[in-house]
Amino acid sequence: MNALAGVIFHFIGGFASGSFYVPYKKVKGWSWEAMWILGGLFSWIIVPPIAAWITIPNFGDIIRETGTSTVGYTYLFGLLWGIGGLTYGLGVRYLGVSLGSSVILGLSMVFGSLMPAIYYFFNQAPGKHGIDYFFTTNAGICVMIGLLVCILGIYLCGRAGMLKERSLSTLSAETKSDYNFGLGIVVAIVSGVLSACFNFGIEAGKPMADVANGLWKAANPNQGEFLYQNNVTYVVILWGGFTTNVVWCIYLLTKNKTFTDYGKVSAPLGKNLLLCALGGTTWYLQFFFYGMGESRLGNGASSWILHMAFIILISNAWGVILKEWKGVNRPTYRAIIGGIVIIILSICIVGFAKTLE
Repeated sequence: MNALAGVIFHFIGGFASGSFYVPYKKVKGWSWEAMWILGGLFSWIIVPPIAAWITIPNFGDIIRETGTSTVGYTYLFGLLWGIGGLTYGLGVRYLGVSLGSSVILGLSMVFGSLMPAIYYFFNQAPGKHGIDYFFTTNAGICVMIGLLVCILGIYLCGRAGMLKERSLSTLSAETKSDYNFGLGIVVAIVSGVLSACFNFGIEAGKPMADVANGLWKAANPNQGEFLYQNNVTYVVILWGGFTTNVVWCIYLLTKNKTFTDYGKVSAPLGKNLLLCALGGTTWYLQFFFYGMGESRLGNGASSWILHMAFIILISNAWGVILKEWKGVNRPTYRAIIGGIVIIILSICIVGFAKTLE
């Protein structure tokens, strides 16, 4: 039952992450940096402390009483992840929601799931799996098979993107928009590698989550693990993400002289603000529900793979719904649909792996 609940929570989180950029696409008359920083204020600064306060009223005391090194490393990984999150927005801009998310999150899935396992192989810790777990146990082998199947699905999505580029000459100017495969793929690779740092930040900040978990279990004996234990860790990780993004966006606003976007008569200020708030809040909800799923499955490779796979699945589904693939030929459309189906299969395999433990 815990495994099923964990998969459901990860699906909700993946749906939130795979959908967050949709409101941004409806913002009119603003530059990318103008909308990104406003949405980010909700993602990194406003919503996380509110969520932490609701679920862990003494979260501020936990952070203050945590060792400097723990808070520092958690913040550092958040800083690096912030670069990945920043370039994620650019990757989606140049590649589209479906292809951009597939490449970026696919790389993040691989690095985020395997690098901690390599670390714990050399630095053993209770409850943590080393890389040998994926080759010496039935559950671990099943997780690895699920990871490889998901990579195949990501490959098909990427192939669909390349086929789409070849057919751009037959597409409308609206469909072409900002699509730039060469620049987008470079940005996506950087984003994918650094985006995995969020999982490293969760690992680094685990002592804070353990305190929150211990306090809740003391007040609620024999009721399992605390669903919201990671909410305190997110606050620190997202400080790092905010630092990176606000510096870059202010630089762009100054360089491009786009501070004036907020005063444009032609831009619907109220509607744009609402869309940015919606996008930023939806973005944060991915981690809110990730923490709930992690409390049921554990913060191992399974949780990260499921989270990433669901995001990729939903992102590609939105790509189809938003008609990003409208006008492409049949082989291209079959490739993107095939990629989605295979990613769904990988989710089932990883979910099944938890029943083998």
